[in-house]
Amino acid sequence: MHVNRKSIVIKVLVLFCLFYLGIHVMMNGGPVIRELQQSGRSLAALDISNVDPPINERTSVLNVNKTNDRKQTNDNDILSEPNLKPLLSPTPKPEPTVWEKVKIITECVDRPMVTKTQQRGDYWVLYNYIPAEKTFRCEETITYTTHADFSFMDNLVPLLERWQAPISIALHAPGTDFSNTLESIAHLRDCTSPLVRELVTFHIYFSTKHVPKEVPKADSLFAEPYNCSLTPPYLNVTADQMYKAQKKLLYPVNVGRNVARESAQTYYILPSDIELYPSLNISLQFLELIATNKGPLLSKHPKVFPLHIFEVSANAQVPESKTVLKEMLNNGTALPFHKKLCSGCHNIPKAKEWQVAPESSGLHVFHVGKRNGRFVHWEPIFIGTHNDPLYDERLSWEGKSDKMTQGYALCVLDYDFMILDNAFLVHKPGIKVYKKDPKRAMLAGKTNQLIKKIIFPELKVLYGVRKGCAV
Repeated sequence: MHVNRKSIVIKVLVLFCLFYLGIHVMMNGGPVIRELQQSGRSLAALDISNVDPPINERTSVLNVNKTNDRKQTNDNDILSEPNLKPLLSPTPKPEPTVWEKVKIITECVDRPMVTKTQQRGDYWVLYNYIPAEKTFRCEETITYTTHADFSFMDNLVPLLERWQAPISIALHAPGTDFSNTLESIAHLRDCTSPLVRELVTFHIYFSTKHVPKEVPKADSLFAEPYNCSLTPPYLNVTADQMYKAQKKLLYPVNVGRNVARESAQTYYILPSDIELYPSLNISLQFLELIATNKGPLLSKHPKVFPLHIFEVSANAQVPESKTVLKEMLNNGTALPFHKKLCSGCHNIPKAKEWQVAPESSGLHVFHVGKRNGRFVHWEPIFIGTHNDPLYDERLSWEGKSDKMTQGYALCVLDYDFMILDNAFLVHKPGIKVYKKDPKRAMLAGKTNQLIKKIIFPELKVLYGVRKGCAV
């Protein structure tokens, strides 16, 4: 066969390159693979498909290829070389963070913070009227959701300094209480802790029959700094000075609870009362507990996480840890919440065992209880989610039993009450004692009839019945 000069030159170059690289593969091992790959890409650009090397040259090429094949199949030898392990081994994935684990476990979805005005039954609601400067993803923390009127707003800073996480608060502000509420918010944002601006979102609601004379647009509020030399309206105010009292309005506690709860950005929420101060570091420790995803947390039942509640003497400091709380229980400066007012309302399963158990690191599930038997009228305050039943908005604070209907729903739905071992709430200092209140007793009687004749039959239709569950 006639072979032209150009073909001969190409064949010689190819064979020389393959021979040279083959020798290096045998002598130097794995690092030359990269040279072969790069050379292969360069040689592929040459058109040698129609060139047939002589028989002896074909043999040389085959020998080189066999050597290369043996080298490539011996992967263990290549990977055993220390200098190749970082290059050829896959980079290990970093351990997921607590928040990433919570996101995976809960499958939560972020909830945008939207300022809006909407009617809710007999009430107008200004949702996210004064939003916090900081926003949160659903898995990032827990939101403390609460309610009040402006006369209780002296509790906000001590609550916030202990909670150190977002707070969603719904404020009842009918008529002239509205302007006092705005002034109180302005003072708290400009003259107290910077955490108020950063973490607290304010919602305002009022009856359609008691709309304030003027409601500023949300984006025009607080154009000027508040004069901090002024005494804010929430200090030294008496109940009879308020519009609510003058008009003999009831406090729609559950409207406030639901508004604040539904507006929270986070998946986990702690619906509570503004006078209940939490022990320290609950938010992070709770998420670390959820991230473990083991033990009782794997229960298929819906679940909430109740917190023990206590009260302390008027001149006592609110305990920050369980160790300090136990000391105060032993010396009588602290006692279980409402022990002298309604001990059964907050009687929590395994309460005595909890009080003697030593404080441990982090948070754990101390006991899993149910709302039945001796605890059939239990009104727990708990960390839950947006999936839990809401509160009945026909009930008022004055009429009492405002959380009982929700408790019945939780019982019928077979919720597990996972009591936490080191987290608790303490009421603003001052131990409550029973005082006769004929007006409130009359309202409580009306509420009981409303629940018995109207609400309870509805609950049985909507949720069903379960042995041991009662309102």
